[in-house]
Amino acid sequence: MKHILLSLATMAIVASCSTNKLQYPEAPADNTVDDYFGVQVADPYRPLENDTSAATLKWVEEERALTESYLSKIPFRKDIRERLKTLYDYKKPGMPSKKDGWYYFYENDGLQNQSVLYRTRSLDEKPEVFLDPNKLSDDGTVALTGISTSNDGKYTAYTISRSGSDWTEIYVMDTETKELLPDHIEWAKFTDAAWQGDGFYYSAYDKPVDGKEFSHANENHRVYYHKIGTPQSDDKLVYEDKDHPLHFHSASVPDDESALIIYGGGEGLGSSITMKSLKDPNAKWVTVEPSQDYDISILDIIDGTMYIYTNYGAPRYRLMTASVKAPQRENWKELVPEGEGVLSGVNFAGDKLILTYDIDASNRLYVYSLDGKQLSEIELPTLGSAGVSSSRKHDEVFYAFTSFTYPSEIYKYDLASGKSEPYKAVEIPGFNMDDYVTEQVFYTSADGTKIPMFITYKKGLERNGKNPVYLYGYGGFNVSLNPGFSAQRLFWLENGGIYAEANLRGGGEYGEPWHLAGTKQQKMNVFNDFIAAAEHMIKEGWTSPDYLTIEGGSNGGLLVGATMNLRPDLFKVAIPRVGVMDMMRYHLFTIGWNWASDYGTSADSPEMAGYLLSYSPLHNIKDDGTPYPATLVTTADHDDRVVPAHSFKYAAKLQASNTGDAPKLIRIDSKAGHGAGKPVAKVLDEYADIYSFIFYNLGITPVTK
Repeated sequence: MKHILLSLATMAIVASCSTNKLQYPEAPADNTVDDYFGVQVADPYRPLENDTSAATLKWVEEERALTESYLSKIPFRKDIRERLKTLYDYKKPGMPSKKDGWYYFYENDGLQNQSVLYRTRSLDEKPEVFLDPNKLSDDGTVALTGISTSNDGKYTAYTISRSGSDWTEIYVMDTETKELLPDHIEWAKFTDAAWQGDGFYYSAYDKPVDGKEFSHANENHRVYYHKIGTPQSDDKLVYEDKDHPLHFHSASVPDDESALIIYGGGEGLGSSITMKSLKDPNAKWVTVEPSQDYDISILDIIDGTMYIYTNYGAPRYRLMTASVKAPQRENWKELVPEGEGVLSGVNFAGDKLILTYDIDASNRLYVYSLDGKQLSEIELPTLGSAGVSSSRKHDEVFYAFTSFTYPSEIYKYDLASGKSEPYKAVEIPGFNMDDYVTEQVFYTSADGTKIPMFITYKKGLERNGKNPVYLYGYGGFNVSLNPGFSAQRLFWLENGGIYAEANLRGGGEYGEPWHLAGTKQQKMNVFNDFIAAAEHMIKEGWTSPDYLTIEGGSNGGLLVGATMNLRPDLFKVAIPRVGVMDMMRYHLFTIGWNWASDYGTSADSPEMAGYLLSYSPLHNIKDDGTPYPATLVTTADHDDRVVPAHSFKYAAKLQASNTGDAPKLIRIDSKAGHGAGKPVAKVLDEYADIYSFIFYNLGITPVTK
């Protein structure tokens, strides 16, 4: 379906919008100037960091009104919302997991705000609802974020998030009767429930100051033990590190409940580990790994043997073993050596292992014996991503496969025969995956490095330089961008759009060297990789700057903001979402200090401060008449991961600067956070606004029927 050019009437509206500069609200400002090793840096919009002040709240409401006024004038906005709703309305099954004779799985009937957790004794029987998070709130803004069942199967703890916040609450149910027990944990964060006996370990902070729950720096993450039937005030403090108040601490207990394992993070690129026996009441803490230099996970302890997943001595990761009696890394033995691809997942399956490898940013699944020998490969349909559900307690294996034009489908795998069969197929009315194609290309970045990129588009699309392109990237924190399906993205594809996903340095696609090549004073590589992706799409005739949109969220929002400053001529539309925009002060809010391993901080050294200042999106907006792309900044009032102040200050400065007449707007969501757990209704609203803004500013009227 080819996109249709705007009618003369709509073109007139766009022309009017482009020639009449929007009147932006006046943001609260002051004369704040910071000193970084003798360099004076103005921060005039510092008052916007106070997100509860009357001045900030007034500005927020004025910005919301302006953005809504602009979007409401787009003639196809409502039709896009309806089309997205139709595309999203299909059954979305999850993988079953087996526990104590029950199969548990999530499923969404199509438009439910949150997926429902079901269970059944047999895969052939009609399942029963175990927990429906849609009943936890009237508007779907309470999300179920985790489930953990006690090892005897008697209790189930579940974690929730309200309005998208990272703050976690823990509740407990009787597993058999589904009765909600009085146990309730508050002010937990970055935690689940690690069961031992009739209680569990969890991680939490002190209750924050009233009014600053979503902005103040989080310090002193502690591990507690909660016994069922007692109030939180009676919980036992199990672990804290007063010398390192900014470290994270998370607890893990193997199935045999033989040990308590504490991971420490937040300072380096990996985790420190300390543990102690739970069989001996007088046991002392034993240090397994003192540093946070390496990514290390103790997957399980079986008959006194620890199975360890790590990048120590293996930038692409490997699998090791060690005795619990001598757990330090000098005593580790290699079970599965580093391979060609990046080892990104390990699952126990009966008496075997299923290993997931990333090869050129696409998943491969292999079956191994417990002594480390490769036995077979599980063939996947095409380039894509796979998730595995299995347990060493039984032989049943399920896996989910997805790709850019493959909605997540569930397969059952037979370990004995090595054969897969579909378990739950997915159908989207009116969508035929055979109408689209995905290809992987490798383009050259500024320093000669080859960068992989996936390109998805409708078959038969001509390289005429006028195809709308939606270029997405992230490039940070060892995160790999593997192929994945998005129902809302179908709207872009069916309207002749091209979706391009670049695997930038800073991610984990090729192991730790690829990650490090996009960190600290090599961060500019990430922006250059993104710019080169856009230039490749233009050079190869797919598009031109007048049809190019860039988007990214969080660290990807930083990517978009920095890239806009570097090459505003290269893009027509930019969507920086929940971005890290103030690189000089990011570490002072909530858990921002945790990102220093990737970014460095302005307090580290004159060189680091200067480097951050050189690309910080907030500090490098041009003010000389250089035309910038039409920009829609997005954030949310409950984002306590990347606080809204980043986007507030960035949008205020962007609007006040002389960057041409294209709109510079900010969309500020309410009762929403960084993105996780967002209800379907809010997802549809957000993407209706994003696509409306994009198509309107590209000068294209999309087909919505």
